[in-house]
Amino acid sequence: MPTRDEDHTGVRIREQRRLARLTQRQLAERLPYSYSYLNQVECGARPATAAFVAACARSLNIDVTVLTGQPYVTELQRDRLAELVRPIRESLDLYDLGPNPDLSARPAQQLITGTDRLCAEVRATRLRNAARELPGLIAELTHTAWSTPSTALWRALASAYRTAHDISVKLGYYDLSAVALDRMDWAAQRASDPCLAAVRQYMRALVYFREGEYRIGQRLIAAGHHVLAQGEHTRETLAVTGQLHLGGSVIAARAEQRALVEQHIAEAHRIAQRTGDSTEVHWLSFGPANVALHKMSGAVEMCRYDEALKQARNLELPDRLPTSRRAHFLIDRARAEMETGRSDAALKSLVEARRLAPEQTRYHPAARETLTGLVHQSRRTPETLHHMAAWVGL
Repeated sequence: MPTRDEDHTGVRIREQRRLARLTQRQLAERLPYSYSYLNQVECGARPATAAFVAACARSLNIDVTVLTGQPYVTELQRDRLAELVRPIRESLDLYDLGPNPDLSARPAQQLITGTDRLCAEVRATRLRNAARELPGLIAELTHTAWSTPSTALWRALASAYRTAHDISVKLGYYDLSAVALDRMDWAAQRASDPCLAAVRQYMRALVYFREGEYRIGQRLIAAGHHVLAQGEHTRETLAVTGQLHLGGSVIAARAEQRALVEQHIAEAHRIAQRTGDSTEVHWLSFGPANVALHKMSGAVEMCRYDEALKQARNLELPDRLPTSRRAHFLIDRARAEMETGRSDAALKSLVEARRLAPEQTRYHPAARETLTGLVHQSRRTPETLHHMAAWVGL
């Protein structure tokens, strides 16, 4: 069994590089990063950025999760979250079986309301609650939508599949998230809902963003815009259009296309001025605050950490902002703080993220990599940092 020090992203990159029979210099030649940077990541002297991990995965022709170590099974088992994944996987497999004669489902309106409630649970980062209830809800919605089809029911089922995607991503089960998005498309087609179809393209784009396939991600964002252009121009379509621009901004940032980042942010800002806070629209959290958060995230992705911190200091997060977005902001800020030598501030940000959203923070790769960096930067590991690192499994 490897020790904690032998089980980090850099070690996994080294192992996969050796399996591919590449030297460090040979791999570095395939990357938009220096040999020195690769060497430091492999030996644990520097944490790996998400962009670096994605670039390594592409060059080695493997999935990103092989390098990040996801899902973090030991921690998931300890938290008793792993046991909740299989029922979700099974519920996604029953989509085409029609009505279930052995199932007694609740009234349709209760199911639709339940779908919205689980979306809210995920935004509040209560993943365990949502994961526990989701399979039963999907089973009931599938049965009812087949028995008495309606746009509202198919839309609710698509939303439930989207929740399955969200939970899978947050827990690191990316294979399951891909299945959930396929099911979401299947239900959205039956609902004839262009906004749902566009949301699905947005979420697909983020899958390719994580994998480092930025051109594909940008094509999916464009496909989402095309779908919306075919429908009516409503506040709902405006909010989804704005969210597509936000997705496009982080993909462009990872691809180091600063001009395109600024274009997407400017367009999203213009739309947010028209829609205002649209948190309720497809649970996308779109609005002026989310535009500002994505602008800061873009700076982090482009390694403009001083710029990101300046933006973070000027941010005023509204009370309505979902806990999941607030925690994500803290994790981004912690990264920028660590990279600019503000180790104490970075640790404080991560501790606050843990307080707000423990399940999300524990399984967030960026939080774990930032903690790894803080441990290696520290000459003497403070007690709080020691506890945080042990808590995430480092």
